[in-house]
Amino acid sequence: MSSFNEDELCFPELLNSSCRRTIHTHFESMFIHIIMSSMSIVTVFLNMLVIISISHFKQLHTPTNLLLLSLAVSDCVVGFFFIFQIILISGCWFLGDIMCLMYGVVGYIIISTSIGTMVLISVDRYVAICYPLHYPTKVSTKRTDICIFLCWVFCVLFNSLILRDNLEQPGRYNTCVGQCVIHVDYASGLVDMILCFIVPVTVIIVLYMRVFVVAASQAQAMRSHITSVTLKCSTKVTAKKSELKAAITLGVVVVVFLICACPYYCILLSGQDSMLNVSSSTFIICLFYFNSCLNPLIYALFYPWFRKSIKLIVTLKILKADSCDTSM
Repeated sequence: MSSFNEDELCFPELLNSSCRRTIHTHFESMFIHIIMSSMSIVTVFLNMLVIISISHFKQLHTPTNLLLLSLAVSDCVVGFFFIFQIILISGCWFLGDIMCLMYGVVGYIIISTSIGTMVLISVDRYVAICYPLHYPTKVSTKRTDICIFLCWVFCVLFNSLILRDNLEQPGRYNTCVGQCVIHVDYASGLVDMILCFIVPVTVIIVLYMRVFVVAASQAQAMRSHITSVTLKCSTKVTAKKSELKAAITLGVVVVVFLICACPYYCILLSGQDSMLNVSSSTFIICLFYFNSCLNPLIYALFYPWFRKSIKLIVTLKILKADSCDTSM
């Protein structure tokens, strides 16, 4: 075999069993490395800000923020997963079958947990807005902790079940050395799509639409009870701004998630790529992962306490002994 052909192999010393590299130009390789490295850093950094903020400041230890904390933890892990995608740019996996298995299984678990936490957040907001008087009794920090724990346990058990063949024999579906393949049969993939995509998205949309309808009706009721012209005008402006903000925020949450997740689940549903070759699916996986970079912006950046906590963290005021009791 010529040296040219050997340069195309992941492991040139294994002429007959090595996988072939994916050839990129120097510009393409540098561009992909820069983009994916930046996404990794930004994702980890933003989610670490959320984790530190909620964990450190006592006033932020609320049921809603605990859900944001769980989401930030899963999204932060996703940020580290970009490192593996950078390794796979060449189409070669150099870390062995065990690391490939861990990468695949943990990836499935983290993504499922992130989606599950989004559903819990939508339920929390639904109860808070539609049943405000019952919210303090129905939603407590203890119950929230239990729901988060059950969400993680379910995701671990469920994904371990659909990936059981891979767990029994790591690398059994690799066709050459230097490949990282996670096999999901059509039936398991269909169940995964229903439980981890269709059902969660349906719940999120239904609950958020209900939240928006209730918020709009409450604003309408407030306007109808105003008799003073001055107060009425002021209330109208405030109500309209509140309705618009709710519509934009909830719309962005759903649309961004669908944009990031639909390509992956469409391929899974088609059954044309049930042998999910990680190296050939980098773009789709990265798009899915990119949602984890946007989640802190969507769920946390719009909160005033998050902006204040960022200032305290960046200025190192968080290191003061009594900083945990700071009013947020």
